[in-house]
Amino acid sequence: RMPSIFSYQSAEVDWCESNFVRSAVIAEYYNTSCSRLCLALWAPLSAEAASLAGGRMELCHLKVPLLLAGLFSMYFHMTLSYVGQLLDELSILWTLAVAYSFWYPQAYFPKFIKTRRHFFWLTGITTVISTLMSFVKPTLNAYALNCIAFHLLYLTRKELKKCNDKRVHRMAAVMVMWWALAITSWISDRWLCWLWQAINFPYFHSFWHVLIALSLLYCCPLVIYFDVSYEMPSFKPKLEYWPSDSWPVVVPYVTLEEPHKQC
Repeated sequence: RMPSIFSYQSAEVDWCESNFVRSAVIAEYYNTSCSRLCLALWAPLSAEAASLAGGRMELCHLKVPLLLAGLFSMYFHMTLSYVGQLLDELSILWTLAVAYSFWYPQAYFPKFIKTRRHFFWLTGITTVISTLMSFVKPTLNAYALNCIAFHLLYLTRKELKKCNDKRVHRMAAVMVMWWALAITSWISDRWLCWLWQAINFPYFHSFWHVLIALSLLYCCPLVIYFDVSYEMPSFKPKLEYWPSDSWPVVVPYVTLEEPHKQC
């Protein structure tokens, strides 16, 4: 008989961390805990930093998708269920769709797309098709989602070529550093599990959760900065850090300098 799609360990993916070692009800204790940690800390810190800028630009469109992505990630690693796997992956897909819909620069729209509203429809249709395709071979979903990062890095590189602000370049470098460490941890957990289990250290996927959250912490204000440059050219965006530039780990945010009115 086919196992229930809600049953524990019915997913097609099982990460390197041993199951039910620390808890009888949590399959992957550290992966679940790191998902919860990122969910508990990332959004409030970003909201606090954004409020210092006079608004909540970083989270106005993404706070609900990010919240769901964190909750579904916890549920997946707690149960390793088929439904949990799909919810985890699809929540990331739809979060990316929201981000692309609102923040993808209009300068890079396909030639047949004339307005942001048309781009919303294109993004929505593409996301629905991708959602349906994700049921065909769920084991490939995570690889496909990670590949989207290369497109984001490509766009970042193109924008940096047009930007002379050293602060922006530094933030982009830090974002890429955290992402490189994150994807290295993810690949290591996926492909070198035999090694980490041999030395009793199968925790690289939990590192992935923390490192990718740190990368997003820098990515979102960077995207907002470029978006303001395109959509609100009369304002001058500026990157700031909370609580201080001198701290080793900071929460970046965007401030807007209003133009001076001329008589």
